[in-house]
Amino acid sequence: MKLPLGYRYSAVYAGIRKVRKDDVALIVPDAPASGAAVFTQNRVQAAPVRIARWNLTKSRGLVSAVLMNAGNANCATQTGDRVALACCDAVANHLHVPPVQVFPASTGVIGVELDAHLIVNAVPDLVAGLAPSGFEDAARAILTTDTVMKTAHSQVRLKGGTIRIAGMTKGSGMIQPNMATTLGFVMMDAAVPPAVLAAMLAAAVKRSYNRISVDGDTSTNDTMLVLANGASGIQPNQKESKKLEEALTQVMEDLARQIVRDGEGARKLVTIEVSGASNEEAATQIARSIANSLLVKTAIAGSDPNWGRILSAAGNAGVPLDPNKVDIDLQNVPVCRGGLAADFSEPDLKKKLDESECLIRFVLHGRGQGAARFWTCDLTEKYIEINASYRT
Repeated sequence: MKLPLGYRYSAVYAGIRKVRKDDVALIVPDAPASGAAVFTQNRVQAAPVRIARWNLTKSRGLVSAVLMNAGNANCATQTGDRVALACCDAVANHLHVPPVQVFPASTGVIGVELDAHLIVNAVPDLVAGLAPSGFEDAARAILTTDTVMKTAHSQVRLKGGTIRIAGMTKGSGMIQPNMATTLGFVMMDAAVPPAVLAAMLAAAVKRSYNRISVDGDTSTNDTMLVLANGASGIQPNQKESKKLEEALTQVMEDLARQIVRDGEGARKLVTIEVSGASNEEAATQIARSIANSLLVKTAIAGSDPNWGRILSAAGNAGVPLDPNKVDIDLQNVPVCRGGLAADFSEPDLKKKLDESECLIRFVLHGRGQGAARFWTCDLTEKYIEINASYRT
């Protein structure tokens, strides 16, 4: 992976986790970077979400450090804001940057007080360990119930040279981000003003992180941050910015799919394609309703071609639709035509549904041009096992 120029990373074990595994990480651009972020829409919001939003506003979109911790969400506690601010101050003091240019993010258990000293005392080692080669160390440090590290990268060739993009994310459960994901960080070395970067992120998140669901829950800590530090010396023009936005979207789509593929207890990645809706928003609403249906997800887990559950979930999306104009395909096999059963071999389709990836295609026939692609996963007994013992 060719990483963006001008970033350093580090990770250490601060003692937040019960097991000895890196649980605090730091990302530092060589010079203050433009930053743009989106956050959870859950009305219960963790302290680092509030402080990160405040800092990004007060700094006018400049970020000099990203401080991340896993193992404790720093949410629904008496000391949450004080802890987040103290940790930002510690990083700022060691890096000699304004505290408002430190961006905090946390993930882990909700409702447990976080001892600020654990992170503050780890800051000197974090700063000392900063290196361009520490990207994967930071990516691993933010994982919780994830089973694999999640990273993605891309390069964009423009007239002035090559821009590099690299991202890391975490997420496995409590995933229905109506904005972002649990935690996600994407770095690029292009020179992009904060306002332009925010517009790029808004477009990219709409097609990536806003199109995934594991269990229909939206976290209290969901945060997606994009940084652009200008280290490449390349400032895209308006036309090139669209090309850069497309590359950013592709990286974020890759990261989003990795989250769903690693859904807690999941065995199958499910892609849902909806077309023929009145508009893109309606198509997304139908796709999300199918993705969040426990009956659909368990049918996929059992390789059961029960297309009636898909039709029912779509009809429950709150979007006007005529079931007599609905076609459904599973694994490219027609199972429903005009809202009625199509002729197909159930044993043969069941074998196709045993594969690790599943495609659901839902088509509304009419004048609508709205289309959307959405990703989810199957629901297995393992999901219950993981979440029944998460705190213990």
